[in-house]
Amino acid sequence: MMNETKVTEFVLIGFSDFPDLQIPLFVVFFLTYLITLTGNVLLMTITRLHRHFHIPMYLFLSTLSFSETCYTFAVIPQMLVNLITEEKSISFTGCAVQMLFFSGFGGTNCMLLTAMGYDRCVAICKPLHYSVLMNNRVCSQLVAFATVTGFTNGHLTFTFTYFIFTLPFCGEKEINHFFCDMAPVIQAACTENNGIETVIFIFCIVVVFGSFLLILLLYVLIFNTILKIPSTEGKQKAFYTCASHLTVVVVHFGCASIIYLRPKSAYSLEGDTLISVTYTVVTPLLNPVVYSLRNKDVHLALWKGLGRKSCTWMR
Repeated sequence: MMNETKVTEFVLIGFSDFPDLQIPLFVVFFLTYLITLTGNVLLMTITRLHRHFHIPMYLFLSTLSFSETCYTFAVIPQMLVNLITEEKSISFTGCAVQMLFFSGFGGTNCMLLTAMGYDRCVAICKPLHYSVLMNNRVCSQLVAFATVTGFTNGHLTFTFTYFIFTLPFCGEKEINHFFCDMAPVIQAACTENNGIETVIFIFCIVVVFGSFLLILLLYVLIFNTILKIPSTEGKQKAFYTCASHLTVVVVHFGCASIIYLRPKSAYSLEGDTLISVTYTVVTPLLNPVVYSLRNKDVHLALWKGLGRKSCTWMR
């Protein structure tokens, strides 16, 4: 029988195979995080201050920006600290809190992307009834549902986190990742936990695959409607309205599926680190960048805001 010891901290060894790249990775990730944070704050501010952005699409986008900000805050600051310090450690409690918030906001993001897919479906398939079907009350209910469902999943996440951190941890404190994700923490325990791993796998299928399946069905309806539009210009315009959302969905769910919907035998530190960087660092950047760069209204609102500030400073 293995000796169980009281673990007070874990060592995150996710980037240990790249010792010469620690500083370059820190610079790249720090700049990416700064752009992500700035973009999300700008989107939330613009949506809040400009009345013509008080429409369903921007309500969902603003909520997603807030959720993404919290999601990245749960992981990236700790990752940046570990990249430039000798001791790449995180406290036992800090690890549990990181897992809880990362999983909770990750679930919320899935639900919000599904709600945004429904919004695009109504806009394209039922344009004449859009203002009725997507009124303020319905939008608020969808946002509330996405948030509560994400953290109902979060309620389950809290339960999973509790059971994971009551597992016996022996002498080994190393986690084969750069943050406290469920599977790597379970692997650090000194006991076989096939039961809890199976339950978590089923949970991930319900959240990740369930959300993706709903979005897929919505896009079947969307593309079916687009194909019926007689003019080429009309088809292009309709597709353009959902291209940004589709881009974010493909990257977000693609990476999440590779990590969470695969057998345990397929686990590899190098491969998982690379994919995890994509959905913790790159995907959150897509939200402000893709939606901002492709949106003339956002450009106009931003330039107006900058113009007013310039006039104020000149006075």
